Amino acid sequence: MTAGLLTLTACELDINDDPNYPADSDVTANLLFPAVENYIADCVGDQMFNYAGYFAQYFEQAPTANQYNDLAELNLDEGSDLFVRCYRNLYAGALTDINEILAKTDNASDVFACTVMRVQAFQLLVDNLSDAPYTEALKGIENAQPKWDDGKTIYEGVLAELDAAEAQLSNLEMTLDDPMLNGDLDEWRGYANALRLRMYLRLIDGGVNASDYTSKVKSLLSKNAFFTGDVKWDVYSNASGQYNPWYDGYYSLGTINHCAAYPIISYMKATNDPRVSYAFDKSAETNGFEGQLPGAKTTTGDWLGISSGYNNDFVSLVNYKVTCAMPVYLFTQSELQFLIAEAQLRFNSNDAAAKEAYEAGVTADFASKGAEEGAVEDFLAASKTGWKGDANAKLELIYKQKWVSLFMRDHMEAWSEIRRTDVPKLSNASAAAIFENPAVYNPGDMIEPAVNHIVAGGLAKRVPYPSIARSLNPNTPTAKTLNEKVFWDVK
Repeated sequence: MTAGLLTLTACELDINDDPNYPADSDVTANLLFPAVENYIADCVGDQMFNYAGYFAQYFEQAPTANQYNDLAELNLDEGSDLFVRCYRNLYAGALTDINEILAKTDNASDVFACTVMRVQAFQLLVDNLSDAPYTEALKGIENAQPKWDDGKTIYEGVLAELDAAEAQLSNLEMTLDDPMLNGDLDEWRGYANALRLRMYLRLIDGGVNASDYTSKVKSLLSKNAFFTGDVKWDVYSNASGQYNPWYDGYYSLGTINHCAAYPIISYMKATNDPRVSYAFDKSAETNGFEGQLPGAKTTTGDWLGISSGYNNDFVSLVNYKVTCAMPVYLFTQSELQFLIAEAQLRFNSNDAAAKEAYEAGVTADFASKGAEEGAVEDFLAASKTGWKGDANAKLELIYKQKWVSLFMRDHMEAWSEIRRTDVPKLSNASAAAIFENPAVYNPGDMIEPAVNHIVAGGLAKRVPYPSIARSLNPNTPTAKTLNEKVFWDVK
């Protein structure tokens, strides 16, 4: 009997089928959607989390290691391959899977959720590269070398796709497996509206149809139909093989590479912010929280007049273990509330609503980071972080606290918001001058790296095009340098 079964099985086996990979016809749409969410989360929570952590001046290279000297000193070009994994994950992963799902389902709710994720993917591409393949992309062998579209075309294109997909919604429930939002269509609508708000503000500040997008922002505020909680990919644990991707990829190197950057530490100390202890350890040298001046790792020994002995005891190291099972955050409630606060203040001149949203943003982040009960009330009543001053002072407060809240949550959005708002602003004082006399520095200002490979100076405004794009597609635009801005960054 056993021999007969073996014979039958062997006769029916197609040797052209790989038993480890199911055929396309066997992969249903519902099984593909978690992969879409995971691909995008991996980009935000791994590679972008790392390099944007340096660009937002949360991280610096720890003194006794050298893994990220190039990031700290902005010594990056296409050969650095900073964005290659993200480019593959977004195009060959998330966006390709979305196309396959859309070919297999006509459920309007499923199509809408896929479109929301498509918007998120293209938003990330534009905010990193400014230009990207869009109108001719994802057509396979029909067009293996698509043209690159400008960022404005992509932003407005995917927002139009989102409006069209939402217009088709009825009462159908989602059929896709959805570990992120559990198939809750109201939450997907709320997520879509939050993405709209984020992108509308970038279009407005980029000088694109400002009047129309301002009206759209006001409409969003009036409806107030946003997600609850956080939009997060919460699938990790403290078990080996199930770690958060950043923790797994960077802590597993076995080298302490990440320490605190001077700007974030100085601002949190100046505002008596208890969240400073969330992911930073105290300096063993001072028993306090200390930051490394940006891009100064290779020069600090010279400034100190020593040839050795400058070590990790002098700075606050990142507590990697905090991130072991940390979710990847695609949109925090805190960021959403700060965007609402900004919009209420700028476009509705509604101080009360702006104050309420600002305080909700701070409160949400305090809760997310496990601050002690009552700490947020004291913080919001303090002179430097309470709601006071004119509209410009309040906007700066919103932006600064958004920057703080996005630390160890969504570094990509922190870097994008710094570029959009120019807050924190770039200090007029050099790293060397600040080292000699800290009094010349305004706590929280960005600092030009002490060693800066951007010839024109300044900070990173984009990432280089991925080398894989140039090697495969002759339509890839002329190489860009880090100081060339994305389309919405016009300040």
